[in-house]
Amino acid sequence: MLTTQANKGSKVSDYKLPSEWAPQDGIMLTWPHHDTDWAYMLDDVEAVYRELAKAITSRQQLVIVCHNDSVQQHVVSLLKDDGIDFDRVHLVQAPCNDTWARDHGPITVLNQDGVPCLLDFTFTAWGDKFSANLDNDINQRLFQADCIADVPKKRIDLVLEGGGIESDGAGTLLATKKCLLNPNRNPSLTQTDIEQQLSHHFGLQRILWLEHGYLAGDDTDAHIDTLVRFAPDRTLVYVSCSDPKDEHFRELQAMAQELTELKTLDGNPYHLIPLPWPAAKFSAEGERLPASYANYLIMNEVVLVPTYHDSQDAVALAQIRRAYPNHEVIGIHCLPLIQQYGSLHCVTMQLPKGVLKPRSC
Repeated sequence: MLTTQANKGSKVSDYKLPSEWAPQDGIMLTWPHHDTDWAYMLDDVEAVYRELAKAITSRQQLVIVCHNDSVQQHVVSLLKDDGIDFDRVHLVQAPCNDTWARDHGPITVLNQDGVPCLLDFTFTAWGDKFSANLDNDINQRLFQADCIADVPKKRIDLVLEGGGIESDGAGTLLATKKCLLNPNRNPSLTQTDIEQQLSHHFGLQRILWLEHGYLAGDDTDAHIDTLVRFAPDRTLVYVSCSDPKDEHFRELQAMAQELTELKTLDGNPYHLIPLPWPAAKFSAEGERLPASYANYLIMNEVVLVPTYHDSQDAVALAQIRRAYPNHEVIGIHCLPLIQQYGSLHCVTMQLPKGVLKPRSC
């Protein structure tokens, strides 16, 4: 574990990266379609998206990115069948390679008055592993949509995915070195260069780097949102593995030890809440799938948690209730999502308060 203090000599943005539990206007989804890797199981994955749409629109607004007019009409038909309140739904057309909104969606920062600025970082599908040319342009299409408020928007020449960072909303960023410092992201930048950019764009006081932690089957090079999450009141929620025979055991034990050594800005240890380890899940081809309970979504007064028809589902929900006592905790069946090596948090992006216009679009 390494803690890096923000460079006092560099200019820090007037904007700060909020926590995920800060007030939100809505959630963004990018809908799956026949030209994505979901084509062979589209009905199954759309069932998850429909369940997400119900849960999201029961609390706040929902922005859905649709690949084209045909997909948009299809989405409208599905959501009407589900009785979704369309006063809370905004449809935006933008061609897309895939559906991982957490990583291609905008990252929002707020100034002291709570006015948001939408940051459009460069998305390369986790180091050019897959095609991402369309996904990388989604935010520019989104920024022109009628539902987006007239707030600052910036395109930034730094490869960064939303799933790779965790913020406590008070100036601390948590990330893994395996991901953010991977040479497949920003090969011309040193660790110091990356730290300076992150501190500038997010108004950071420090960055907490984790050396350990990974999930088999994960394409992201150890995104933090599959491993460790911030929660209110100096709390960290993390995946744990109690099975010495599992390939993750030693690495996740080492990560847990790192977390015990972390300190808050005022020098106190974090309150640690472990999440259980689900039974190993495999694809039809026998590949290990990255089932993680840490990949949950925090919304206004509710946390949506991925479940996997596993005996540990109930334990995970109970642990997350401990971490977010002021939120309702709801399980969403996500076995279909991990077939493409992501989960619930990966397919969503929160839009903080002020991002959406108050009227319907």
